[in-house]
Amino acid sequence: MYNVCNIEVSGRFLNDIEPRNQTVISEFILLGMSEDRELQPLIFSLFLIIYLVTVIGNLLIVLAVCSDSYLHTPMYFFLSNLSFTDICLSTTTIPKMLVNIQTQNQSITYRGCLNQIFFVTVFCAFENFLLALMAYDRYAAICHPLRYTVIMNFYFCGLLTLLSLFISMVIALLHSLMILHLSFCTDLEIPQFFCELTQVLKIACSSTLINTILIYFAACIFGGVPVFGIIFSYISIIFSVLRISSAEGKYKAFSTCGSHLSVVSLFYGAALSVYFSSAFSNSPKKTAAASVMYIVVPQMMNPFIYSLRNKDIKVSLKKIFSRMHCF
Repeated sequence: MYNVCNIEVSGRFLNDIEPRNQTVISEFILLGMSEDRELQPLIFSLFLIIYLVTVIGNLLIVLAVCSDSYLHTPMYFFLSNLSFTDICLSTTTIPKMLVNIQTQNQSITYRGCLNQIFFVTVFCAFENFLLALMAYDRYAAICHPLRYTVIMNFYFCGLLTLLSLFISMVIALLHSLMILHLSFCTDLEIPQFFCELTQVLKIACSSTLINTILIYFAACIFGGVPVFGIIFSYISIIFSVLRISSAEGKYKAFSTCGSHLSVVSLFYGAALSVYFSSAFSNSPKKTAAASVMYIVVPQMMNPFIYSLRNKDIKVSLKKIFSRMHCF
């Protein structure tokens, strides 16, 4: 009799606990850049301007490449994909932050958080691959100029782009599926303006060893290979340029790489700042600020870097603006 009553009580207790656990993981709290209410209008205005500049700037690059037949080359094909990726990456994170500030509601649903993790991982990994493909394109153009059109044909470029996107989606899907196996307790505050993978792992109650191993494995293999490709490409480019006798030829060869080198330096420099800030700083505000340098700033600056340093893009943009003026 006692055992039966004990089982019934235990069953009721488990039934009461189960829905509570479901409500606990129904949403997370994004702490954002600052909890000071007086700063919220300023942060909202700043990020709204950044988002509009990012979208408009990158959209102009895409339109310039698509509308001008002179820019239908592998280099500008990768550039248009990079600009489109920057638009998608910014759209994944900033609008949700703006909505949270406007509604004064810092919550994000469990499904919404998983979606952010997936898409941020996809577009960050894809951008990483695109920068490597752009470096390989410059390597083929400078080191093998006579065979450039054969090496970098549009079928090969399209295949590399689709393969990079597929690998990025597989990586993101693995990370997202591994999050589903984690359990979360009462502390559901994420010290970020979006659901960052590493920050979500920090608030998990269950073991995150496999998730951490997967992060380092993906970073070493799928992040290290593109970085190695960029370094190898530019070492080969430097040796090839040094063999050019004329100073004008050297300048012309290096000028075609200037914009890409600036974007690479900005992207990986920001990524390293995020890594070191999270590794050596316990301040959530510093970590969030470093993430802005990685997720927001490079995507906004890329159009300016390419439009200011690239003569062909300038000409194409002038054509677009003249058509708009005539219309």
